[in-house]
Amino acid sequence: MSPRHTIDPEKLPKHFDAAEAEKRRVHAPRPGHADLVGGMKYGRRDLRDILERASARETASRVAAGAMAKELLRHFDIELRSGVVSVGAAGDPDASPSWDELCAVDDESPLRAVDREHEKAMVAEVDRAREAGETLGGTIVIAAHNVPVGLGSYVQWNEKLDGRIGQAILSIHAVKAVALGDAVAAARRVGSEVHDPIYFDDQRRYHRTTNRAGGLEGGITNGQDVVVRAYMKPISTLRRGLPSVDIETRQAHRSQWERSDVTAVAACGVVCEAMLAIVLANAMREKFGGDSVVEMTRNFESYVLGLRSY
Repeated sequence: MSPRHTIDPEKLPKHFDAAEAEKRRVHAPRPGHADLVGGMKYGRRDLRDILERASARETASRVAAGAMAKELLRHFDIELRSGVVSVGAAGDPDASPSWDELCAVDDESPLRAVDREHEKAMVAEVDRAREAGETLGGTIVIAAHNVPVGLGSYVQWNEKLDGRIGQAILSIHAVKAVALGDAVAAARRVGSEVHDPIYFDDQRRYHRTTNRAGGLEGGITNGQDVVVRAYMKPISTLRRGLPSVDIETRQAHRSQWERSDVTAVAACGVVCEAMLAIVLANAMREKFGGDSVVEMTRNFESYVLGLRSY
């Protein structure tokens, strides 16, 4: 132990067990986690200080805030749903489930899979990873239904709603990529196969028959479902550990194992819903303002009525 980390027993509470504290001290950082960079940034020698604060348990508060955001959105008939389309190599990461398919996802199922047939293969994949001491990532699709035209802005980069959604989803632990609509597949296609043609009739007004854009054009909602795809990497804590370094001896050391699941894609979908709800609720407040839900509703209804004349 370095002199900087020496514990003076006389200064410790009587109930403090120095041996137990040393046993719990984290000194071999996990690749892929905040352990090492957090310790370097804040000058901490016990990486548990970083591990605990960087834990995904923090998302519990996001889900709580998201529940309040969902209540506001529900007042305007905006609903959110999510489902898992792949775990590891099982499933289809490019699947584009409809709103009805997302609504049919069973929240009590093992992985909240959109396709129940794929879920069998996903569960088998998780079982194999558990036996091997591995972890798995996956792909989650999140959608918001009945979102009005006009949330967000193209005027300034930080007001673009797709950018704000991207930041919110990427801030979730282990999410390393985000796509709006069919963005990843669109990069491999020509324009006529990517953009959603616009039609008009007296009943439906302006409308589209496809939603490859994921409900956003130019950073603004276009009235279709807002569809977001989140790509989650495997959890950084592996039971068998990975090559790392002991920060005290600077010698090779396996990364230390902490409590961990094999995968967290099912839970991640719930967090993604919460974050998307928070962004959309903020955008609704910006657009329709007001000091009460009654006033906000009045502004919203007036705006929607005005759209009918365009």
